[in-house]
Amino acid sequence: MSKRLTVGLTYDLRDDYLAMGYSQEETAEFDRPDTINALDGALRELGYKTTRIGHIRELARRLVTGERWDIVFNVAEGLRGVAREAQVPALLDAYDIPYTFSDPLVLALTLDKALTKRVLRDLGVPTSDFAVVTCEEDVNRVHLPYPLFAKPIAEGTAKGIDVRSKIDGRDQLRAKCGDLLRTFKQPVLVEPFLSGREFTVGLTGTGAEAVAVGTLEVVLKEGAEPFGHTYHNKEHCETVIGYPLADAVSAREAERIALEAWRGLNCRDGGRVDLRCTAEGRMNVLELNPLAGLHPSHSDLPILCTAVGLPYIDLIRRIMDSALRRLY
Repeated sequence: MSKRLTVGLTYDLRDDYLAMGYSQEETAEFDRPDTINALDGALRELGYKTTRIGHIRELARRLVTGERWDIVFNVAEGLRGVAREAQVPALLDAYDIPYTFSDPLVLALTLDKALTKRVLRDLGVPTSDFAVVTCEEDVNRVHLPYPLFAKPIAEGTAKGIDVRSKIDGRDQLRAKCGDLLRTFKQPVLVEPFLSGREFTVGLTGTGAEAVAVGTLEVVLKEGAEPFGHTYHNKEHCETVIGYPLADAVSAREAERIALEAWRGLNCRDGGRVDLRCTAEGRMNVLELNPLAGLHPSHSDLPILCTAVGLPYIDLIRRIMDSALRRLY
């Protein structure tokens, strides 16, 4: 079937937005040219015909002119709004064009970390207690045990997370939340700081067919900022973060919880679930990544696949096979 299909590629290229004057942090989630080159090359090697589309405005322009594709491989993150990751899938739904990965509802939900935690809690999936700060006055209504951890409610790539994100008192909480509210113009998620080990689980497939590819532990090296995936650490992950395979006992538990969350939220085709432990070792879901990065050597999911011996092209094959089983 693949040789008969044309695959459109939707993505946000970091260089495009930097050229428009956006900052490094504002564009942190967007793709590098070598990511798109690798993805395009893998799809062509698998036998697909590919067309590079780009960001949502270019997608809209091409749709209006009548251009169509058999399926779109969508990695576009979007620029504005708390549902920005859902914008390309929603537009493709409106034109009845199939695409990879999750639908607009799932992508909008999982970008909002607090709403995601509410759904996970209802499903019985372990996740930590939390509070949402929408203005500085809300800090007075946060009644969680210190130390706490604060981050923007709807950002990825650890944007807004730094050494001040671990908070030991009310004054620090007020200062950090005020800074995040002003910088990101969105609410702040506040949680008890989880001091235990951190893991990321890679998954492919949809529903009952979803499987865990493997589990990596996130280990900080010399020169890393403390507390795990800060923005600095994420941007320099090749040098300051180690990703060893998790031990068998930890991997089994992480993968059990990750699959429960993945299936419970109806995520599709491929992605990651991040977990962190309490001091006592109890695993909690931090967040789901149903639109995970696909840079062959910089993004966590391909790093994980490399660690378990799954070549990059086979990861892309699994994602496409999952999507095609859903669609055809």
